[in-house]
Amino acid sequence: MGRRFAELAFTPLVKEQQKQHGSRHLYERMERSNDPGDSLGPYERAFIEASDGFYMASVTETGWPYVQYRGGLKGFLHVLDDRTLGFADLRGNKQYISVGNLQHEDRVALFFMDYAHQTRLKVLGRAKVHEGDAEARKLIDQLRMPEEKTPAERAMLIHVEGFDWNCPQHITPRYTEEELDKALEPMRLRIEKLEGENKRLRALTESK
Repeated sequence: MGRRFAELAFTPLVKEQQKQHGSRHLYERMERSNDPGDSLGPYERAFIEASDGFYMASVTETGWPYVQYRGGLKGFLHVLDDRTLGFADLRGNKQYISVGNLQHEDRVALFFMDYAHQTRLKVLGRAKVHEGDAEARKLIDQLRMPEEKTPAERAMLIHVEGFDWNCPQHITPRYTEEELDKALEPMRLRIEKLEGENKRLRALTESK
């Protein structure tokens, strides 16, 4: 954890809870870290670029938290630089809750889950919506995935303020179809080889 995430997340009430439960001294050391933790490093960039989805939390005008899942082809969330993420926002159910929330409050929290490797990454940032002008069209062209068929309505850029890696505890491993295909490929090839061998032996037996 870098200093910046702690500065944003550890409010006075949070610190008081840490004191009550005996963890404050651990996080005080992190807050004095030489790593500012306000820009994405190579590992964070690679992790995000390999992701096919994330959860984005925003806040309504009435103060309610709202979480929405954003998914797509791997790489749909672009790391534009070490402080900026961007994606083409595709047409969905037309509720526009997140988009409306961002007009009121630009702060967001992103939550990335890699179930297969039991890894999660939290990112705090500020989001800006680009829609309906030449700049928006340029960004959409830059950010949309060529294979994507769903129309993109806007572009979203997220300025990273801080991030933190969570421990893997309690993450249940789950696998996508692509991940299972890759993991089972050696077994599939082995079965094909054995089936071929059985066919050859059967043919030899029948010819006698």
